[in-house]
This record gives sequence, C-alpha cells and structure tokens, in this order.
Amino acid sequence: MGTDTDTCDISFAEKARIFSHDYLKSCIFITTADSSRYRFTKKLYSTLIAASQVLEDLLDFHGAKNSTDWYFYRELSAAVRHLSLGGYSQKHISNRLAFYDLGDTADFEREGDKTQEFLTQCLIKIAPVIIEEAQRLGIPMPRERFSAADFPGVTTCEILPHDIDDEDRTQQKKNIVKIASEFLSISKSFDLLRFFEPCSVSEIHEIVPSKVNEVEIRRYEMLVHNLQSSFDTYVIQGGFRFGTNKKLRQLRGHFSCVFHLLQIMGRLLHFYERHLHEAGYKNIYQKVNERLSEIIDPRVLLDRTVNYGLFYVCHYLTAGRKLAQEILNENIERDSLRVGIPVKLGFHSRPSLMVAKIVQHYGGQVELCVGNDRFDASSVLDIQWAGGKIQKEGISEVVFEGDTRALQDIEILAGVNYGEDTMGKGVPLPKELRYLR
Repeated sequence: MGTDTDTCDISFAEKARIFSHDYLKSCIFITTADSSRYRFTKKLYSTLIAASQVLEDLLDFHGAKNSTDWYFYRELSAAVRHLSLGGYSQKHISNRLAFYDLGDTADFEREGDKTQEFLTQCLIKIAPVIIEEAQRLGIPMPRERFSAADFPGVTTCEILPHDIDDEDRTQQKKNIVKIASEFLSISKSFDLLRFFEPCSVSEIHEIVPSKVNEVEIRRYEMLVHNLQSSFDTYVIQGGFRFGTNKKLRQLRGHFSCVFHLLQIMGRLLHFYERHLHEAGYKNIYQKVNERLSEIIDPRVLLDRTVNYGLFYVCHYLTAGRKLAQEILNENIERDSLRVGIPVKLGFHSRPSLMVAKIVQHYGGQVELCVGNDRFDASSVLDIQWAGGKIQKEGISEVVFEGDTRALQDIEILAGVNYGEDTMGKGVPLPKELRYLR
C-alpha cells in the first residue's frame, strides 16, 4: 500500500501554506479584479473548486473541525467549494441554454442570472474574510498574482466543423424507448416534490430539509445523470447539438437542464444543511455559523435553491413529459393481444386498476378494443366504461393493441384472472408483476 514519502518531512504550517497558495491567489484576484460577475468563468470556478477541495482535505486530515483556531478557516474552504460548484453548474446552463431548445426561456434566464449573481456576490464577500483569516493564522500571502487572462471563458465565436455523421443504429429504437420511459418514470416520481408557484420564506422552511434535502435531491441527480449518460452513449453519441432528430435533441435539452439544476440544488442544500442549518451544540460551531450567515444569507440561498432550482426542475420535467410520450409512441414496438375478460366479475375496480398500472408503468400507448370502440388502457375509468359495454353485450374476449412490453405483462396478468379469484378477492401475483404490489 503506497503512502506519501514526506508524511513527517514537512510541517503542518508549511503544508497549510502550500495548499493555501492557489486558493489565496484566487481570493486575492477576486478582491482586486473588476467586480463584474462575468469574470467568474468556468475556469475560475474550477480553480476555486480544486484549490478549496485539497485545502479542505488537508485541514480535515489534521483535525481542523476540532480546532478552535482552524475551524473557521476550514468552514470557509467548504463554503467556497460548494458555492463554486453551484456557480460552475449555473454557468454551464447559461453557456448551453441556446442548444437546449427549451422554447421561451426569458423568465428562466432572468432567474438564472439572479442565481449566478447571488453566488458571485457570496464569493466576493467571502474572499477578503478568507485572506484576513489566513493572515491571522500566519499563512503567508502568495507573491504571484492571477490576472483576468488566466480565467478566459469557454465560449468563442467559432464552432469546429461538423464532419462526423451520427447515423441511426440498428438498436437505437430500443434505447430510445428505454430512455423515454425512464424520463417519464422520473418525472412521475418527482410529483411528490412538484410545486407551481414561488414559496415564501416560511413555506420553504416547512419543506427544507424535512421534504427537500440533499439526500433526496442527490438521488434524483444520479437518476437523471444515468439517463443523460445512456442517451449520449446509445442514442446520439456525437452530441445532441447536431443530431438530426429534433424531438430527441429537445428531450435531451430538458433532462440536461434538469440535471444541472439538481447539481446546483445539491450543492446549496449540502452547504445549508451542513454549515448553516444546525450549528451544533458547541459555542465555537454556533459562532462560526453566525459568521457564515452574515456572509451568505441563508434566506436568499434557500430562495435560489427552491424558487429557482426546484421550481424549474419541476417545470422542465413537466414540459418534457409530452415530448417523451410522443417519442415513446413513435418508437415502441406494437402488437395486439387477445385475452379473456376477468371471470365472473368482469372489469370492475381491481382488474381495471391492474391493467392501467401496467400500461402506466411502461408509458407507451395501449388501447382496449371492444368491437369498433377503443378505450385508453392507461385509464381506470376508460377500462370500466369498456367493462360496461362488455357486460351488456356478453363479450368473453377482448383485444389490447399497442406497446408490446405492456401487452406481455397484461397477458401474464390475464393468466391469473387479473389478480383475483372468482369471488373478487386478491390472489398472489407472478414475480414478473411484482411492481404492481
């Protein structure tokens, strides 16, 4: 097992100087450069992220969280890291927004600029505090200085030639169906957090962190990240900017935007929950918490987290549903299935619900055909309407048409009389249908 050869060759004070070097250089640059937020480029954010991360690791290893002298310096490095991570993601959204094809984004852009300005101003206010704290601890200031030329933006007026075609692959439809279905599933599961109007401060405190918290948001972040990775690997490998399928590019834009918003939320919620929400029982923790709250207003941080981040995550998940549904129905394999009706009681509540849940699970279109009439098999009410016609006309078999994935499970369900006995009591379901339990 390899270890650092200089573990005891260099003092902690010297390592604190080394690991603070680029961190303090960045802080000095922030305090002396033009105050415009546009100097906070992705290059500057990435420098702040990397420098604060290694410094925080050094301080944690040496017990700064339990040191009265070093605790505040350690907390400042954590603040810089999470604010910079949020700022980097917001900058990414701003840079890529034109390619997301999200429709009218005027309000979204305005709220995004407001969020970027908040993160920028927090870093501007925290930089001189960091320098002052480093001086108190006896950490020497770097002699070198960064300049604006060290932090150019990532965008230029040039685009490289598009000379690699991203043609359809034989398995692409299968992957498109999977991705569209997963988007619908994520969007549906997010309904518990969905809201449609900005929250007041008191309303935000009712849901953060009890309902909206870092753990929950990071879980969704990972789900959407996996969705984006699958899309880029199996659907449009060369990138969504030049893809020939407009709907696919638009869907990718929706979940990419959602992913980066969730990244911002995760960073800000982590910082709030870990460093602002509960200071701990010791006096030093409470004092540091109060000092950080003077620099980074918790109310504004939560407003940006919920009224910008969460609001637009909900908005773009909802807006992408119709698109995902259209893409799904254009790419699913279709078939028809003839099965018997539920013995004795027909399509009453239980079997209607079971069929509807199967169709909703896969998301593709399925219709229940009774004679010349067609009913939406994802709707319990529609199936029950069909049940009335079936009973009235004495029909013993019906046809389902649509998504083959759903039809396969409906056939399994029909094989166990739609999950009930002839008296209408529930029976155990096959393992293939465990998601219905």
